Amino acid sequence: MSADCPTDFHSAAHLTGNDKLADEMKPYRDFGDFLSEHFDCKVQKISINAGFTCPNRDGTKGRGGCTYCNNRTFNPDYCATGLSVTEQLERGKHFFARKYPHMKYLAYFQAYTNTYAEIAELKAMYEEALVVDDVEGLIIGTRPDCVPDSLLDYLQELSLRTFVLVEYGAESSNDKTLQKINRGHLWGDTVDAVMRTHRRGILCGLHLILGLPDEDETDFMATAKAVATLPVDTLKLHQLQLVKGTPLAHQVAEKEVTVRSWTADEYIDVCIEFLRRLPRRIAVERFVSQSPAELLIAPQWGLKNYEFTNRLNRRIAGLGVVQGDMS
Repeated sequence: MSADCPTDFHSAAHLTGNDKLADEMKPYRDFGDFLSEHFDCKVQKISINAGFTCPNRDGTKGRGGCTYCNNRTFNPDYCATGLSVTEQLERGKHFFARKYPHMKYLAYFQAYTNTYAEIAELKAMYEEALVVDDVEGLIIGTRPDCVPDSLLDYLQELSLRTFVLVEYGAESSNDKTLQKINRGHLWGDTVDAVMRTHRRGILCGLHLILGLPDEDETDFMATAKAVATLPVDTLKLHQLQLVKGTPLAHQVAEKEVTVRSWTADEYIDVCIEFLRRLPRRIAVERFVSQSPAELLIAPQWGLKNYEFTNRLNRRIAGLGVVQGDMS
């Protein structure tokens, strides 16, 4: 890790009064706000595909993975399992340096379950990432049922010397939904993992999907209220995307399950109601995701992520609502 980007891993103590006032005046707390509380420089995530699998793919808990999942939808071109962690980071740095020559980076272990290996192997990968020039910390995407205490003990020690954020794929608080999508864990596993992570002082995020099979607004808001009770630092939301080649695409075609067919504006309204039930301490990293056009069946809104966010922000401003005003 470089020496010219001081970090404050567990507090926002270095923020000025004006910084805090500006944050309070915004309608919601975003990921940029969160990062500014931990870094005195600009940082960018670089995704890494370290060749992991998942317990509901390899037979430990199931086969086939989550019904909606096609991993090709979220791997950047510079991610390739044939490359080492270092090589992927260097490719990512080269990709971003063309536009942001003075950027620092976070190694984002993204694809599949990035704690699903022996601890010695995990340590080697994480430590390899941290010695790459300009890498300032780690974000580790995983499942809530794949974080033994021994690993969290190591991450606790690591978080004392660098930035560490563990991001759990929770998807929904509804156990019936989790079973329907072959998730392989229940909401109680998420609660347990978050609490064990928080007790060790490790930063913690959640990932949720809105629009999962047979869910409606009542289910979405129940998940929002459940998340609001947990000591999480960040949250990612995105719409369910029906992707070619997935079990879910087949189930929908065969009318075995139903999924929401909503417009971008309908989804925006759901996001806003969700946001209003989240306490201000939770930073929202995103509201939407975009699968490659050649894989996406629905919804096809024709909006870039930033275009969607701009539309959402205009809607929030028009309504005059803020994050947490219904929490």
